[in-house]
Amino acid sequence: MALGGLVGPELAQIEGKFVGMENGEYVLHVTGVRFLRGGEQGWRGETVRLKPEYVTSRYDRKFSTARTVVLSAVAVGAVVIVATKGLGGFIQGDRGSTPGDTSQTVRLPRPIRF
Repeated sequence: MALGGLVGPELAQIEGKFVGMENGEYVLHVTGVRFLRGGEQGWRGETVRLKPEYVTSRYDRKFSTARTVVLSAVAVGAVVIVATKGLGGFIQGDRGSTPGDTSQTVRLPRPIRF
């Protein structure tokens, strides 16, 4: 209720980036809010100051170190493959013939229907 004029009525949750503490208040760049009766509203990073007595709980989101390492390894591997083979290795199509290749492509004409 105390934040009704600042953020909106019946506020359940504020999401954003924690900037720091100033004069005993939390400083956030707000990216969105959720309301008690449902519904969400996106914000564009506006700065909001909240008194600690209005905050009932805090949640931190952090990157998973293991997932970040695995994703980075996959990305580096993909770059290495593209750099060594080029994108042509991923494109299917007529590759021409190689010495000793006895396979031939045969094209049949389409029947004409009247």
